Amino acid sequence: MRDEFCDSCEELKTDPERISRVRSCLISDDKAAALAEVFKMLGDQTRIKIIFALSCCEMCVCDIAETIGMTQSAVSHQLRLMRNMKLVKYRKEGKSVYYSLDDDHILQLFSQGMEHVKHG
Repeated sequence: MRDEFCDSCEELKTDPERISRVRSCLISDDKAAALAEVFKMLGDQTRIKIIFALSCCEMCVCDIAETIGMTQSAVSHQLRLMRNMKLVKYRKEGKSVYYSLDDDHILQLFSQGMEHVKHG
């Protein structure tokens, strides 16, 4: 019995017009690498939990650590990585440091991923 789905073309024939149209708007190598780095950062369960927590409200490191059941040191390390990738930002208030998502794009990426998981 033959599979109904095949991963490759049975006939080696290209469409030069289609290829040209897509190449003209193809993402640059630099942007592709930067986007891949963002998705790598989002590819970690701990960071996903932190993003989920911060999608609810701004939180200090102590509260994040308690919420996700990790040490403050481990959470701080993850937040530093996420801050360097502009996924989160922080503000100081007295002796406390409060983290939040850097912008709505991060929340949108997270929300879209959650919708995909819910429908999977």
